[in-house]
Amino acid sequence: MQFIDRRLAARLESVERIGQIRYAEGLKLAKPQIEVAIEEIAGGHMVFTGPQSPIGRAIGLGLDGPVSAADMERVETFYFSRGADAQIDVVPAADESLFAELKQRPYRLLELNNVMALEFDLSRRFHTQIEGIEIRRAGPEESLVCAEVLGRCFGGFSPEIAEAVAAMFAAPALTFLAMTDGALVAVATGLLMEEAELLALFGAGTLPAYRGRGIQTALFGARINAAKEKGCKLAVTVTRGGTTSQRNAERLGFRVAYSKATMIRARE
Repeated sequence: MQFIDRRLAARLESVERIGQIRYAEGLKLAKPQIEVAIEEIAGGHMVFTGPQSPIGRAIGLGLDGPVSAADMERVETFYFSRGADAQIDVVPAADESLFAELKQRPYRLLELNNVMALEFDLSRRFHTQIEGIEIRRAGPEESLVCAEVLGRCFGGFSPEIAEAVAAMFAAPALTFLAMTDGALVAVATGLLMEEAELLALFGAGTLPAYRGRGIQTALFGARINAAKEKGCKLAVTVTRGGTTSQRNAERLGFRVAYSKATMIRARE
């Protein structure tokens, strides 16, 4: 694993930052009635896709220079004026000014996640075959059914949320499906950033009855094999610590690059 300096941290964070932007742009096309906003801020971006949306944080702050009080006020105004709480991802390599500004404001910890990275061994090809399971690439026309299955994996989505999440699976996503007896039982998607030679892995779920059969490991491998064919050299995924997702990633060779906090300030 390379040393994680600020430059590499900015590169790794770019996959989530650009992922948010592409999701927001896709959602705006698919559902123009939803308010979507994207602005650059302090070397990063802030994205809004609805007050209750799981997508919508300021990412990349402090990785390209200092963060000022005026920058923080812009972040808060951006979200508060749209009826949402302000959320900021905080990376250990960020400029000290970001930490100083957070100390002056009533932020609290919302999430702590591990950013995991895998440097590709170009001579290695991942095994993706499982008896009785077909692993195949999904098309953008299957985005809604992918979202519906992901919702079933995690407790269900309303039709409105499923339509919004479907934007995550639309082009230019790198999505693979797991099928058995003609039924869709698992999904996993990713974002190719060929210009940065990076692959981001996210949006993965397996229906409860089919867990423990190595399906997500196969979907991991399918996405990585496809990314290597496009010239990517590094994959990134974000997991909660001590989870099955982290264990599966480590089995494929991922290692924790750093842990990052999502800080939140409630709208008053």
